[in-house]
Parts: sequence; C-alpha cells; structure tokens
Amino acid sequence: MGIRVGWRSRFILALSVGVFAGSTPSVAQGNVVKYQGTIHNVKYVYATAEPVARLKPGDILDTNTLDCFGDAIRKPGDTLSMAPGDNPLTGPFYVEGAEPGDTLAVKILSLEVNGDQGVGALGPGFGALNATNYTPMLHAPLPEKIWFYPIDHATNTATFKALDSKFEVKIPVHPFFGCIGVAPAGGEARSSIVPAEFGGNMDAPEASVGNTVYFPVNVKGGLLYLGDGHAAMGDGEVAGAAIEVPLRARVQVDVIKGHKINWPRFENDTAIMAVGAYRPVDDALRIAFTELVGWIQEDYGLSQLDAYELLGKVARIRLAEMVDPNYVVVASIEKKYLPAKKK
Repeated sequence: MGIRVGWRSRFILALSVGVFAGSTPSVAQGNVVKYQGTIHNVKYVYATAEPVARLKPGDILDTNTLDCFGDAIRKPGDTLSMAPGDNPLTGPFYVEGAEPGDTLAVKILSLEVNGDQGVGALGPGFGALNATNYTPMLHAPLPEKIWFYPIDHATNTATFKALDSKFEVKIPVHPFFGCIGVAPAGGEARSSIVPAEFGGNMDAPEASVGNTVYFPVNVKGGLLYLGDGHAAMGDGEVAGAAIEVPLRARVQVDVIKGHKINWPRFENDTAIMAVGAYRPVDDALRIAFTELVGWIQEDYGLSQLDAYELLGKVARIRLAEMVDPNYVVVASIEKKYLPAKKK
C-alpha cells in the first residue's frame, strides 16, 4: 500500500527461489521453516537488523504478514490514526551463504488472504489525485475515508460497497505482496513506505504466486522482509491503497552465487520483468528498461541495440504505483519473443 498512515493487510505468501533460466525453476523439497509475525515483532524499516529466523538455500518459509494498518482497522468508526505504524514488515530472514555480489531468489509458492475482509482508504495528503507534500495545492486535502471489502473465499472475490450509494460490485482476488525486499546497502535504514533498488514497497502485482523475485544481496544473509498484503489493486494504486489484507504465505529461497544485479527482477515460465523505482516516473521507466536490455544481453545473447529495438515493439509496461516517495514501473517481455537462453 502507498498511504503513509500504516495500513497494509496481512496475507499468506509462499516464495520459492530459483535461478535465472529460460523458465522459472520447479519447487524443490526443502526444509520448512515456520514463523509467526505479530504486532510485537514487526519492523518498519528495511535495514541490517538481527534476523528473526535463518534459512538455508532451498528452505521453504511458512509465515504470515500483518496488513499495512497493523490489523488495527476492523470496523466502521475505526480511523487511520489507530494504525501503530506504516506497512509493518515480517522479518528479516537470514539466508545462509548470501553475500554482497550474489542474487537472492524468492519464488512465491502460495498466498492466501488471512481473514474475511480487506480495507481500502483515502488519507489526507496522499494519493495521485490529492494534494501532497510533493504536489501542493491551494484546495483542502481530501477527507479521510475507509471502505471495508468482504472477502468471499469460495468465489475468490472481494466486494466493493459504495459509501454514498447502494452500488456494489465484486472484484477478483489476486493476492500479492505490496512490500517485499532486502536490507539496503551501506548500512542504510529505509522506511517501509519506500520502494527502491532493494525492493521494498513496490506494490507490484507481479509479487504473486508463480513468480520468482530476484534481489541484489547487499549484506550478509540478504535479510528478506515481507509485508503489506494486497487482495487486489488497480494499476498505479492511484487512491493510495489496495484492498489491504493480512496474508498467510509460503516461499522458498535460494542464492545465485557471484551473479550481481542492480534492481529487483521478476520471472515466470512465460516472461521476464525488470523493476525501476524513482521520481519522476520517466526515470523509473528508464531504469526498468535499461535493466531489461542488460538482462536480455547477458542471458539471451542479443546486442544492446537489438534488444532495445525488440523491446520497442513487444515490451509491456505496468505502472505499479505512483503514490509513494518513488514511483514504480515494471517493464516486461514475453520469452516467446527471445532467443533460446544462453547455457
């Protein structure tokens, strides 16, 4: 979620780590490590910190995350001020053998909404169509509003109920991590609201079941953080929040030794995807496409300019979010347009 008033839902996540390959690796049978996140052990920054658990490459992490509001908003009359913080994070998880210069691979095996309702909200000073610190306006900020979304697990839908009329509509549920990332380099501590080169609050629906997420390893152990579950979200997260939910998750991790990347990446059986996070949005786009060109050069053998030309004809772009301190663009290409992967 984007809003800065601490409001991300909990969901179940399963991540499985793989290697850069023409297809996402199958899930190996690894040791299962279980961890329970609570409001008393969550973090609010991505940082080098004492790990809550240690994993070995191939291990499967079975854990939960709280929603972006710390699960504090439950009923009509509750307010954003009740949230104990912004985007509480479960973790960090130390992955044995991960060192700076390596890549941490995390494949999402399963995600489930860990409850029967989600939350959406408008917060003063936040959102793409609202006056913010970055875009001040003379008009008053939009008022705080909260919507509750009943979750129907049988039909895998959430119901939007208008506050100012009797209109209702069902929305397909697509659980994903709003926040997933690793400790930043240089000893930095970065807010759980921020998306950047370490991942973080990317709000990318690509952080979902069936996809592998790759992160640059900046510190020993990588230090993986998870949080901010979403049941569904429109591109751009324009109002500042998704359908925020708690999650239950399973993920499997691995380490790609000696392979350095600069920004997060996603991969599945059919596509490769690169992330750019910055302001203005055109710079986020340039980062994502520069990373994608480099990935195609290195793994698929096309020259820089051939890759650039090909992307100009078949690439896809998702504006994941445009409400956080950095905007996030995910650029992708389907593997059917690429040569066979280099051995």
